[in-house]
Amino acid sequence: MLLTSAIVTGLGLGSMYGLIALGFHITYTVSNTVNFAQGSAMMVGAVLGFTLMVTLGMPLWIAAPIALAGCGVFGLIVERFLVRPFVERNSDAWLMATVAGGIIVDNIVLFTFGKEPRSLPSPLATNSIEFLGTGVYPLQLLIPVVGIAVAVALQTVFRRTDFGKALLAVVQNRDAARLMGINAKVVIASAFAISTALAGLAGLLIAPLFSVHSDMGTLFGLKAFAVAILGGITSATGVMIAGLLYGLIEALVTAYLGSTYTQIVVFSVIILALALRPNGLLGRAAVNKV
Repeated sequence: MLLTSAIVTGLGLGSMYGLIALGFHITYTVSNTVNFAQGSAMMVGAVLGFTLMVTLGMPLWIAAPIALAGCGVFGLIVERFLVRPFVERNSDAWLMATVAGGIIVDNIVLFTFGKEPRSLPSPLATNSIEFLGTGVYPLQLLIPVVGIAVAVALQTVFRRTDFGKALLAVVQNRDAARLMGINAKVVIASAFAISTALAGLAGLLIAPLFSVHSDMGTLFGLKAFAVAILGGITSATGVMIAGLLYGLIEALVTAYLGSTYTQIVVFSVIILALALRPNGLLGRAAVNKV
């Protein structure tokens, strides 16, 4: 029973890490930058979901799209004001700018939403069901399904749609893509919007199982970045696999050794894995053209 419970919990957490990490993958492959406010985007999704559904009384089917759209707008703001100005000047200051932007958003939410953790009620996280001899919430079973489905859908969109082809064109040669009529700035901004929407989706899914508060995304964002590096940030499949593995290891260590040892063991495993595979599980080494 303990093993089954740990596996279910680990797959759920791993899917969340994977969704957030896919955002790092998308922006990196398109623009060679990442949004270190990704954890804050997850928190924004959860807070917007709580505000719309609990405070304003909106049904889930209306509140969820609005919350995800709000997270997408957050991504557009990050790209336009915290990333693009520095990239255009060949500066790496976007690293600190996105970190600072996340801290600003966290504190704005702290002052407006409050510091007290709140619970987002969900019928899928109220009554447990029996699964392989242990009691789990239906939401815990749904989360991995949603995470993997989103990852597969993204892969399909990127490979078989005009938008996906435009993304690939910008990745391969931005100047050539511009000559073909592709607006690279719009494509990159869209990538940031998608990445923060994915983080917001993770926040909406995980909120009923955790408390909603202003700094809930900080640790999730850090772990998701570790997952992105571990999986190979250039590989969507590797990132999702790494997320699931990370979640499983974390849950198993917590179940059998206790939470005191969780971060020590998990990050030690990450260091060892990267020492053996510096480019990540499915990442590719950069090719220097001469």
